[in-house]
Amino acid sequence: MNKKTPAIQNKVCPLEFAVNTISGKWKIPILWQMNEGKKRPSEFLRGIMNVDRRVLNQQLKEMLEDGLIKKQNFNELPPRVEYTLTELGEELVKVLWQLNNWGKLLIEKKTIIKIQNSQALS
Repeated sequence: MNKKTPAIQNKVCPLEFAVNTISGKWKIPILWQMNEGKKRPSEFLRGIMNVDRRVLNQQLKEMLEDGLIKKQNFNELPPRVEYTLTELGEELVKVLWQLNNWGKLLIEKKTIIKIQNSQALS
């Protein structure tokens, strides 16, 4: 997966930078799983529907490079790997909780608008 290039050249927009960092179909579900205490790739595969192992590994690699998570390899057989949130990742989870709450408001508003529109058509 290629990193997204900024829409405006020669300008760093913090919001665009943040959105590009979390873009990817599975990054937010992976973060959510880690926030719930899951740490191993097999747990992510069981907890996230339809994610391919190759895609999961790519998303984890990007999140490592961006400093959202850290990886611990255990020297045992069979090999074991665990991922945990970094401080930066934990800060992102706080933002995602706020976004989740905003999403609840959005659902309520859209429901009200839908009801009002259907009543207006009657």
